[in-house]
Amino acid sequence: MGKCPHMKDRDKVLEHVESFVDYVRIPSIVNSGELSDSLVFEGNGFAISDTILPLFKEQKRHKILLLTKSDQVGKVLHSDAEEQTIVSFTVNAFDVSKRWERRAPTPQKRLNAAEKIVDGGFETRLRIDPIVPVDGWEKKYKQLIDYIFSKIVPERITLGSLRGLNSTIIHSKDKSWVGYLDDHSNWGKKVNFDKRKEIFETLIDYLREEHSYTSIGLCKETKQMWAALDMDYRKIRCNCVW
Repeated sequence: MGKCPHMKDRDKVLEHVESFVDYVRIPSIVNSGELSDSLVFEGNGFAISDTILPLFKEQKRHKILLLTKSDQVGKVLHSDAEEQTIVSFTVNAFDVSKRWERRAPTPQKRLNAAEKIVDGGFETRLRIDPIVPVDGWEKKYKQLIDYIFSKIVPERITLGSLRGLNSTIIHSKDKSWVGYLDDHSNWGKKVNFDKRKEIFETLIDYLREEHSYTSIGLCKETKQMWAALDMDYRKIRCNCVW
């Protein structure tokens, strides 16, 4: 959308994280990448690897989830915080990424980084998200899955379909992706239910049959969809939970 990343007040961020780590007794995963890429400030004075990971490293109760499209993982690898850190990479089909993720590292570069993270002893997850039903989507996303398993076996894979909040749609300069959205939900506009079901069924079956992989979750989906796929939403094992 043409905007530079905005950094919150550093001292307040550190104060809040320190308070959470010290006083919250229920073991939790803190998602640092829901509203921003977790590694967006790597290389400057407020890199999460320099400022936040040490706070989690000093305790054993909570973990931090780094959600990213970056391939800048050098400092994370040298943080010695692998016991309390989960790293999750968001990837997409190669052509889809080239079309709509123009400033992000390619999926191949992200998966190279993921391979380093795995070798570094970090729990590593993947999100294939947002899945866009472009022409030839089945072949393109199967190609991505095959490439993933040529590099790593992630601890978990979460699938998510294209969706857009009204605010995101309004402020996007390139709205070409909006044409794939023709359904409404609590998360904004989405791909219609039948197409989402077809996509999820196809990719889940492929993961199970071709790669013997079953640690699969869905991102921001309805109970109706979980039921349609014969998956129990009460046993959700998606990207952001234990």
